[in-house]
Amino acid sequence: MTDTTTLAAGQGFERRPARFDGYVHALDARLVDGGGRQLLLRGVGLGNWMLPEGYMWRFGPGAESPRQIEILVSRLLGEDAAESFWSEFQTSFIAEADIERISASGFDHVRLPINSRLIQDEDGAPIEAGYAMIDRLIEWCRTHRLWVLLDLHGAPGGQTGTNIDDSPRGMPELFADEGYRSKTLRLWRDLATRYAGETVVLGYDLLNEPLPNEWQHIYSNELVELYKDLTAEIRRVDPDHLIVYEGSHWATNWDIFTEVWDDNSLLQFHKYWSSPDVASISDFLEVRDRLHLPIYMGEGGENTLEWIYAAFRLYETYDIGWNFWPWKKIATTTSPASIEAPSGWDRIVASVVDPSAVTATEATRIFADLLVAMRIENCRWQGDVLAALFADNPLVIPAWGFGYRGAGESYSAAGGRPFSGIRDDDAVTLRWTRPGDNPENPFEQSDGRPYRLAEELVVELATDDWLEFELAVGFDTAVITALDATGNHAAVSVEPSSRGFRVVATAPTSLSRILPRG
Repeated sequence: MTDTTTLAAGQGFERRPARFDGYVHALDARLVDGGGRQLLLRGVGLGNWMLPEGYMWRFGPGAESPRQIEILVSRLLGEDAAESFWSEFQTSFIAEADIERISASGFDHVRLPINSRLIQDEDGAPIEAGYAMIDRLIEWCRTHRLWVLLDLHGAPGGQTGTNIDDSPRGMPELFADEGYRSKTLRLWRDLATRYAGETVVLGYDLLNEPLPNEWQHIYSNELVELYKDLTAEIRRVDPDHLIVYEGSHWATNWDIFTEVWDDNSLLQFHKYWSSPDVASISDFLEVRDRLHLPIYMGEGGENTLEWIYAAFRLYETYDIGWNFWPWKKIATTTSPASIEAPSGWDRIVASVVDPSAVTATEATRIFADLLVAMRIENCRWQGDVLAALFADNPLVIPAWGFGYRGAGESYSAAGGRPFSGIRDDDAVTLRWTRPGDNPENPFEQSDGRPYRLAEELVVELATDDWLEFELAVGFDTAVITALDATGNHAAVSVEPSSRGFRVVATAPTSLSRILPRG
């Protein structure tokens, strides 16, 4: 029997299902629902459903974009069988059972990446079969109390010039070709016309990650003008829905946000493989304060449990809603659901560069098995990813993941020395577990692999120094284990706090990680 005197209740933001009694909208630099209740969005991205991405299939060069993947499937299965595969894929990869599980897991919205080729033909007319997928998703989300953020992930002509936008020639031709620009304006007018009045729709995410790398400098003015024209086009038919603008260069460059284009708007950034600290989001916070608009972390993940825990606590500390990427993919440790690769899938992967790696008969069987494996009930469920996201009894917390509220609130460290480039706004002493040959960026575990010894950081604590770690639900402090740099028990005590628990040094010690489950 648990001793209730050792239980502590964290102060996580209240989980609640979406409400459709009005539109989600911007108010005083925050988001509120139709009833005026302040929101801290917690969502997940439905990547790979309407726009396949090669890495989610474990494909490399040659099968990275939707067009390349379609060519591969047609080569392996034949045109007619490939068409049948894609039809079944669209009903199997995301089904109502996925939406039910997403809702039950504690999320309040989904972000839907859309490929324009699925909803708009070459002449710019709507494709009803593609819109039917969106309609179906909206009805499922209405049933299971989730909002839907419509995200144009692949615009006509391409907005990034990379494999993720399905650009026909690997260039962001949306910004150089008037025909593609006109089709994009029509596409958003058609979407807004169809979904005006639909309160399940959270808002309109106009362009995913436009103009990365050198393109951010070449077409910056064109991006601003397109955003303004898209806004005007939408407002002609829909005065109510939230409009979402992403910065350039993978949504991380916000130099274009110098004025408010629409009062009911949201600014979106993405964050991957970088230090989860205040410095990394300071530019976004500055724009929020200056323009008085809400901000949103619209894509992030693909990392370790430790990084996920720390990064998403950072967002919530600063009242930033978020969307985790992605819901599922093949053979992963970084998503809530992992599709078990069917037997022989390695030969499908090899066939991208070696057509002789798999026979037509084998390919037919393997793709049929994949359709079964991708159903959520057949996926490997990875609850530890959700536990890290929601700070709900996580498997592990890194010592460098202490709270982000500053000295006296999240830590007290006598003589603490900031670590250059990683949480250097906090006077807490961090050091490498093994100094020498350490990477400039130790957070590049895109496959969720364990940290190498040279990548591991520890905190040095003097006697009576303390760190606070935030958790969302009740937990047993007697179970929590704190480890030092050698993997032994650190010289600390664990005390409940109003937001989670404090680790207090009882003697000089290093602190590597905390295991809340013991």
